[in-house]
Amino acid sequence: MKTDLTQENAAVAFNPNDFLIIPARSFEDLTIGEIFRAPSRTLTDAHSAAFQTVSCDNHPVHYDNVWAQKHGHKAPVVHGLQVLAFTAPGATMFPHVIGEVFIAFTELSCRFLKEVNAGDTLYSALEIISLTPQGDKGIVETACTIHNQQGEMVLSGTHKYLLKLKSA
Repeated sequence: MKTDLTQENAAVAFNPNDFLIIPARSFEDLTIGEIFRAPSRTLTDAHSAAFQTVSCDNHPVHYDNVWAQKHGHKAPVVHGLQVLAFTAPGATMFPHVIGEVFIAFTELSCRFLKEVNAGDTLYSALEIISLTPQGDKGIVETACTIHNQQGEMVLSGTHKYLLKLKSA
């Protein structure tokens, strides 16, 4: 098989930017109202057990069906921080969009609106709600939401990211 690339010019022809999933954009290229959605995910008992192991949260509301029902829940409740993790920017295309100008994930807040149980399918999204230049950097604020399979919002909140400006 003949190739145009020899070993001598292969290093010259290689460019890591050719492997980006999508072209990276700058702070100035972002627009308010852009939405970055994550693929749906269905939680299982195995996910909850794995998170319980990592978090060391051993409250019976998360694993004891009898205890959970006795206290007004239909089933064990998925850990709130596990639900929050579904808003991770890396679950969407957003980090690929800002990859070259990303500095830090600086802030988050959220409200848990409905309980989540094993078997629920979650749909998360980040929507840019503000873009605030600050010198040679900019703050991107996103609204984060998670809906379940019934279309009910189970979490809402915000994230903030610090980015470099293109001109910096």
